[in-house]
Amino acid sequence: MFSRLARFVVRHPWWTILAWVVAAVAIVALAPSIETKSDQADFLPAKYESIQAAKLAEKSFPQAADATAFVVVKRADGAKITPADSTKITQVAQTLTAKKYPRVVGLQTNAESVAPNQGFQLINVALKGTDQNAQKDQGEAIKNMRKDLPGALGGDLTAKIGGDTAGWVDNEDSFTQSMALVTGGTFVLIIALILLIFRAPIAAILPILVIIATEIVTMKVIGAASKLLDFSGDDSLQIILTIVLFGIGADYYLFLLFRFRERLRAGDDKKTAMITTVERVGEVITSAAAAIAVTFLVLMFAAFGIFSAWGPSLAIAVIVMGITSLTLFPALISLLGTAIFWPSKSWKKEPKATLATGMGRMVGKRPALVALGSGALLVVLALGAFGFKADYDFQASFPQDTESAQAAKEMQKGFPPGLTQPVQVYLESTDGQPIAKDKVTAFSQQAKSLPGVGGVQPAQEAPGGKVVQIDLLLKKNPNSNASIELVKDDLRPAAHDIAPAGTKMLVGGTTAIYGDINKVVNRDLSVILPIAGVLIALILLVLLRSVVAPLYLVPIVLLGFAATMGSAVFVFQGAMGQPGEIFHLPIMLYLFVLAIGTDYNILMTARLREEAKAGHEPRKAAALAVQHGGPTVAAAGLVLAATFSVMLVAKVTMLQQMGGSIAMGIALSAFVMAIFLVPGITALLGRAAWWPGHGADPKKAAPDAQGPGETREDFVPSGYRS
Repeated sequence: MFSRLARFVVRHPWWTILAWVVAAVAIVALAPSIETKSDQADFLPAKYESIQAAKLAEKSFPQAADATAFVVVKRADGAKITPADSTKITQVAQTLTAKKYPRVVGLQTNAESVAPNQGFQLINVALKGTDQNAQKDQGEAIKNMRKDLPGALGGDLTAKIGGDTAGWVDNEDSFTQSMALVTGGTFVLIIALILLIFRAPIAAILPILVIIATEIVTMKVIGAASKLLDFSGDDSLQIILTIVLFGIGADYYLFLLFRFRERLRAGDDKKTAMITTVERVGEVITSAAAAIAVTFLVLMFAAFGIFSAWGPSLAIAVIVMGITSLTLFPALISLLGTAIFWPSKSWKKEPKATLATGMGRMVGKRPALVALGSGALLVVLALGAFGFKADYDFQASFPQDTESAQAAKEMQKGFPPGLTQPVQVYLESTDGQPIAKDKVTAFSQQAKSLPGVGGVQPAQEAPGGKVVQIDLLLKKNPNSNASIELVKDDLRPAAHDIAPAGTKMLVGGTTAIYGDINKVVNRDLSVILPIAGVLIALILLVLLRSVVAPLYLVPIVLLGFAATMGSAVFVFQGAMGQPGEIFHLPIMLYLFVLAIGTDYNILMTARLREEAKAGHEPRKAAALAVQHGGPTVAAAGLVLAATFSVMLVAKVTMLQQMGGSIAMGIALSAFVMAIFLVPGITALLGRAAWWPGHGADPKKAAPDAQGPGETREDFVPSGYRS
């Protein structure tokens, strides 16, 4: 199959390019765009209590705010708030309410809003709407209120607006700047590193142009598929899709370019070189793309809707990129021929004393030591995974010198931190009668002694009195891992224990939602990883025609995933003292380390099999595979790890964690697993690694990898020459 494809693409490059362009234009013109959601709670299954609470609240309190902000008002001279000041603040709240800012239900304050230490008074801002348009309007309202507050308050009082909505307004520039830095840095690094490796500007720019075009087409294909198969995505899909396409696109491009250069050095003309390249690398790219696509599709088994929504979109992206890599890339490279390496002349000769030769010699001579050392490193790093702590406090990951961050710090000096995001307890009558007020009062009194509760707000009764909402204020940051664990494991069960007779209780609110997300993410990982492991094993079985190889390759991949998790814990929670990792980091590592990192193992294993089929004994085959496949893996791993490392300079902590962790994982996959551990174990197992496939039967060494004036023995480490 790959021989026929290679011959057609290389002999008819213009037809191939024209067909790709025509298909791309048609898809972009006709296919719809994918719809996205932004509220994480929308992705939780309805069986979770926090979601049931949210639905009950939506039904019983339709006029309630969907989001809130708060205004911290202080005296300019630092003195305590006086009754006159409080009266003025109440008037200001009424004045601003009358301005009818978009999505603002109203501003409220009263005597109870004065801090116990009288250092400030709060104004609560109720906001409606949760979709993207609503969030944009709310942001504009916050900006306008900030402009209007100084004039309304006069010179004696000052104000700062805080809360999640204000936080997103303040950090929008930081996030935008960070993403622009990451995107620009990705382009620059890919170009710079490929330029450094090949010293050829055309070779460096070509993949950027092709991958950008492929991404445009991919988004439209995903849009069409989403309508047909009824799935959606979240707001982060575009960013993740870009990273995935640039990651695998750069990998597959380098796989082709390195083998193309190798064939040119062996004396092939440009067309023969590319035909042989597609024949050899095409199977690797197809198998790698299939493994990654299947790994992404496994996300459809996830209960958390964000993950299951990513699955089909990312799988489609990988398939489109795989098709591009087997058609458009080879067609363009075959047209350019040796000009793709201009002005460098290094493609003409095989360097003798290379680092790859030395690494191959080491693996061939001492496979047991290499396997033991690299395996031990991964095991030690994997131990850190047991210390993983999830962090849900997104606002804490942004710069803390903004107005919203300062407002939050001021507010917490006088009120429980949970004031802005209370735990919302709903009591629903089970007998069809209004809930008695004495029962509500008794529950409110008992709730003050629940674990972690620093205060109880007055009960709110829905029309008809059959549903009552009671807000519990946590003593600690409601977004902290400690508070989430507290609500999930202690507060919620304790609250159910004191539920009034004749009522059904539901515990909701942001902290409870995060607690349920924690449950569903843990469940998803326990389901996704084993299924992915089995499917990757089946793909390796088909690729390698071996039963034995998948039995050690899949555990190596899973060990690499655990080692990456552990590395992140050691660096961010240990060395940098951060409270935890972003809660979805394990899934991000699943996407970019377990899935994309599998590319390198597949490439190296395919090369090991190729050398074994050529008739080389196991240690010699391992040495040759590392010598010839090592530079490709190292270059691809370096490019991908470096692009993710750009995120370390972002101002947002969660981007730093994501980029740094993935970069470490890619580095481990390429430089430890693929170059050392996999060849070392394969050499130790010998021909048994390929049982019952082709590698078990030695054949005469093939001459097709020879360079001009070279023999296969020139590549064999001393001590292993026959």
